[in-house]
Amino acid sequence: MTSRSLSLFGHHIALAKIIFIGIAAVCLLPFVSTPIALAVGVVVAQILGNPFKEASHHAINWLLKIAVVGLGFGMSVSSAIVAGKDGFLFTVGSIALTLTLGFVLGRLFGIDKKISQLISSGTAICGGSAIAAISPIIKADSKQISVAIGIVFLLNSVALFLFPVLGHFFALSQHQFGIWCAIAIHDTSSVVGAADVYGPQALEIATTVKLARALWILPVSVAFAMCSKGSSKKIKIPYFIGLFILAIVINTYVPAMHIASPYIVKTAKIALTLTLFLIGSTLTFKSLKAVGVKPLLQAIIVWAFISIASLAIILQTVN
Repeated sequence: MTSRSLSLFGHHIALAKIIFIGIAAVCLLPFVSTPIALAVGVVVAQILGNPFKEASHHAINWLLKIAVVGLGFGMSVSSAIVAGKDGFLFTVGSIALTLTLGFVLGRLFGIDKKISQLISSGTAICGGSAIAAISPIIKADSKQISVAIGIVFLLNSVALFLFPVLGHFFALSQHQFGIWCAIAIHDTSSVVGAADVYGPQALEIATTVKLARALWILPVSVAFAMCSKGSSKKIKIPYFIGLFILAIVINTYVPAMHIASPYIVKTAKIALTLTLFLIGSTLTFKSLKAVGVKPLLQAIIVWAFISIASLAIILQTVN
């Protein structure tokens, strides 16, 4: 390659980075909602690509934690306790059913055992976070992890657009929708994004129930460590949930925080919007083709089952 071609190549990369940063900055504006940010990210991934792919994965991880903790400053202890109680039985039942169905389908379809375990745990608990926690315990390799993550991100993207529409179609209250999306959507980012679109009460309930659900990473990880002879030392505990609870306590019992809390919540929502843009920017057609038909089919069936079953129960039992 000549020095001229190297120079042109460098200019193209520099231009791509500038454009990408500019689009990301636009997503920080108040009129850009989480679904729009995700859609823009997906379009950018196909046309421009993500010149900060590795950095984006790290940013997604930290921005989501910051957003979740920030949203805690918009909640009270009493409402969080009520939401946690309402979602507890749904959480326990749905995790058990989802894991069982996922494992059965994995065997039936002849899917790689570790990929099946990652998809099942990601669907049952909290998407990418569960996959990240389980993968070192079962000693999954990078390809197995990328397949599971790709499927979860794809279905999360669909859920962010689909669930609010279905919620209005079935005339769900904000309380009902908050519980439903916390149970049926994989990743915390899409749960919070969908609930935010639906309404403030839905957002509060969905965030609380989803994070309570995320705590099940610990017992499920222990179970995987015991069954797969993995190391319990590799279990990752979601410590940021403790900061989320602390934020709720501070917002409830420190009156001086009531001045700053609305601004913190607003900043948290901006961080969430940027998170979803970055998630979208990692979803290329090439990466989605690599997941394979059978693992995708397994994930869709499990997701459809838990979505329909939980919706039916919520309609019958939750006001």
